[in-house]
Amino acid sequence: MNKINAVQEEIVEEFSLFDDWMQRYEYMIELGKSLPLIDPEYKTEENIIKGCQSKVWIHADLEGDKLVFTADSDAIITKGIIAVLIRVFSNQHPDAILGADTSFIDKIGLKEHLSPTRANGLVSMIKQLKMYAIAFKTQLN
Repeated sequence: MNKINAVQEEIVEEFSLFDDWMQRYEYMIELGKSLPLIDPEYKTEENIIKGCQSKVWIHADLEGDKLVFTADSDAIITKGIIAVLIRVFSNQHPDAILGADTSFIDKIGLKEHLSPTRANGLVSMIKQLKMYAIAFKTQLN
């Protein structure tokens, strides 16, 4: 099992410990609070995710051959969502990110418990993380 799949399985297990979605939302809020802060210089218009109801900033750096993401959001639930995604995709090789299956999102029931605009935002966040992987992959080749 690759590292991304292992992290996704950990997340699925963690979410299965909670009986209802209020507890899962509280857990996501806690994850958001533990998200490493993005450097204020990266909270720019060009780092905002388009398609999100709230503001979400994502920045990526290449460290060796791995992408390291930082992010922030002005909404607590959204910050928790991006924290989950960064946990999965940060410190990974661009090829691993591009080849990653994101079915863990369905396994934890996240999409079905989000408003349509937040669900669209989730898709936009994943798309942006993968776009960074494409961009940095070309630098590695």
